[in-house]
Amino acid sequence: MYKVFVNDKPLFLTNEIQKETDFQLFLLESVDIEQVIIKMFQNKIQKAYLYYPDEKEILKKVKEKIPVCKAGGGLVYNDQGDVLFIHRNGKWDLPKGGIEKGEEIEDTAMREVEEETGVSGLTITKKLQKTYHIFRRNGKYKLKITHWFEMKSNFEGTPFPQEKEGIEKAVWLNPVQVKEALGHSYENIKLLFETENISAKI
Repeated sequence: MYKVFVNDKPLFLTNEIQKETDFQLFLLESVDIEQVIIKMFQNKIQKAYLYYPDEKEILKKVKEKIPVCKAGGGLVYNDQGDVLFIHRNGKWDLPKGGIEKGEEIEDTAMREVEEETGVSGLTITKKLQKTYHIFRRNGKYKLKITHWFEMKSNFEGTPFPQEKEGIEKAVWLNPVQVKEALGHSYENIKLLFETENISAKI
């Protein structure tokens, strides 16, 4: 099962029929996915499931119905065990951005971290999960698939935000501050911390 966020509300892609309680179930083959997305953005649907019998094909079927953007991002630790966060549009987030032509996704993730925060000296320590969310740009809905990597940095300077991207702050947060920041973050980011058992480290 995949968990896609639409305006921070969950849209599950599943191959299991579940009895409806607090959500709506749609058949992926026949649904107008854009209408579901619009209703989620308008808060008319809080939670939805898209059903397709073959789990291996389910994401491919969604990609046939909605354009996809690929992005890379970093969950970066410094030598003190602090985590690098950015603040934009009133929310705490992790640095990430879209892939450029011919670029490997690991290079995208490191480049975006450096561009958005000024933090260099990065090494990837492991691959984390992918996250999925739907956003609207130029009147069109797109599915963003972000590939996340855990990184270490020996950077000792002060991070600085990439203001032209609307980033207001780029800061290292200690474990207590991370927990507080996650209360004002996106569901995708919270999911990353939960499922990777990162809370054990912080």
